[in-house]
Amino acid sequence: MVAGIGDTGYRLAFCVANRPPLDDYPVRENLAPLLPGELQHIVANTSNHWRKLFNVYAKVVYALGVEPGWPPTWQEFRDRRLLQSGSRLALLFTPPQLEFPKSNERPPLYLVAGKGYASALNIAGLQWLDAHFAVAAQQRVLVTPYLDYRQLSNERIERLVELIRRYALL
Repeated sequence: MVAGIGDTGYRLAFCVANRPPLDDYPVRENLAPLLPGELQHIVANTSNHWRKLFNVYAKVVYALGVEPGWPPTWQEFRDRRLLQSGSRLALLFTPPQLEFPKSNERPPLYLVAGKGYASALNIAGLQWLDAHFAVAAQQRVLVTPYLDYRQLSNERIERLVELIRRYALL
């Protein structure tokens, strides 16, 4: 089962151990894209934590490289594309799906947010690269600091992008 917010055809997914505490998110059992205005609804009706999470997610994706048709800033990207249908992005409330079906398509990249969550998942083959990042390249998993300005700062976002490129995960 995959539960969260985002495009069902995701290529990159952040996995988090918590859910927005409103509407159906606490009990959601499926993956559904954000609808227009839904991100603003979550931010307006929850703690500042969720605003920061969406901001950092948008910054990470934007730092990976602007694609044709993307808005000119990460803020506009967040508001108009992040986790929407066709974005190829997801925010999963469930662990990474490490059983890959046989196909010609490359499996998604999973970014597990936070050391504590990664430890609880007990991901096989996980190797710590430094105090903040770990990789299990065969499972297509990177452990990152949590999506918060202090933990996943702009400098660490640059490091994350470098690691994704180094391990050719996208």
